[in-house]
Amino acid sequence: MIALGIEGTAHTCGVGIVDDKGNVLANVIDMYRPATGGIHPREAANHHAEIVVPLVTQATEKAGIGFRDIDVVCFSQGPGLGPCLRTVATGARALALTLKKPIVGVNHCISHLEIGRIKTEAQDPVLLYASGGNTQVIAFANGKYRIFGETLDIGIGNMFDKLGREIGLGYYAGPKIEKAAKEGSKLLELPYSVKGMDMAFSGIMTAAMHHRSKGESIEDICFSVQETTFAMLTEVTERAMAHIEKDEVLLGGGVVQNKRLQEMVSRMAADRGAKMFVPDRTLCMDNGAMIAWTGLIMHKAGVNMSIKDTMIDQRFRTDDVIVTWR
Repeated sequence: MIALGIEGTAHTCGVGIVDDKGNVLANVIDMYRPATGGIHPREAANHHAEIVVPLVTQATEKAGIGFRDIDVVCFSQGPGLGPCLRTVATGARALALTLKKPIVGVNHCISHLEIGRIKTEAQDPVLLYASGGNTQVIAFANGKYRIFGETLDIGIGNMFDKLGREIGLGYYAGPKIEKAAKEGSKLLELPYSVKGMDMAFSGIMTAAMHHRSKGESIEDICFSVQETTFAMLTEVTERAMAHIEKDEVLLGGGVVQNKRLQEMVSRMAADRGAKMFVPDRTLCMDNGAMIAWTGLIMHKAGVNMSIKDTMIDQRFRTDDVIVTWR
C-alpha cells in the first residue's frame, strides 16, 4: 500500500510518498520565504497553491510511481494557518476525487511523533515537539496522545524568528541563532517561565531585547536565550517522563535540529537511564512523508473520511484525536 501526503500548515509546502513498511519513497518540500517580516498567511497560501501541483508531480517521479499506484491521499488537517491549511486540503481533495481514492486528514503534531516512531527505534516515547507554531510535550496514554506540557503563548520557533528579526538576523532565524550562540559565553538574566508543566516564551524575547538595548552582544543574547529556553524544555520533558514512567524521549519539529537542545535532552535522558531518539533532519522539519505515514496507518486501522469530514481545523488539538492504530 502506498500513501501520498501533503503538508501545508505554515511556511512549508511538502509532498511525501511512503509505503506500508515505513519506507520513504519521496519527500520534497518548498518553503515560503517572505521578503520582509514574518509569515503572511495569505501570501504563504498563494505560494502553496502555486507549488503544490509541481511538488506532487516531482514526488511521484522521484518515487518512480504513477498516480494510479497511490492507494490513499493524506493531508495536514491542522493545527496551522487557515489559508495554508485550506489550500493543501483543497489540493488533496481534488487529487483524491480525481483518482477515486480514500482521503485522510492528519493531525500535524501527531504526525511528528508517528514518523519518529517508525524511523527510529523508539517504541513508546515522550515526544518533545518544538517548532515554529507549536511547543508541546506529548505521550500516549489511555487511547490518546495526551499533552503533558505546552506553551502558553507562542511556539519557541516563533519566538526565535521574532527575536532574529529584531536583532538583525532575519527570517528564518533558528539556525542563525544557533550559530551565533556558539560564539557567546555570558549568561544573561532572562525569565525562566515554567508554570507547572507549561511554558511561556514571549517575555524571554522582551527581556532579551532589553539586554540588547543595554549594549549586550548578539552572541551573548543568543547564547542566553538558548540556554534558558532549552533548560525549560528539558525540565518539562523530564518531569513528564517521570510522571508517566517512560524511558524514551523522541524529538520532533524544526527546532529540535539544534545541536545544543539535543545535547541537553540527551544528557537528561542518560542521567535517567533513558534513551533519546532524533529522526533524520528532513523528517524533523515539516514534511509530507510524516503526513503520508500517519494517514496510512490511520487508514489501515479503519479510519475512513468523507469529503465533508475533511474540513480543516486551525486549532486541532493533539488530544482530540482518538488513536485507533495503537
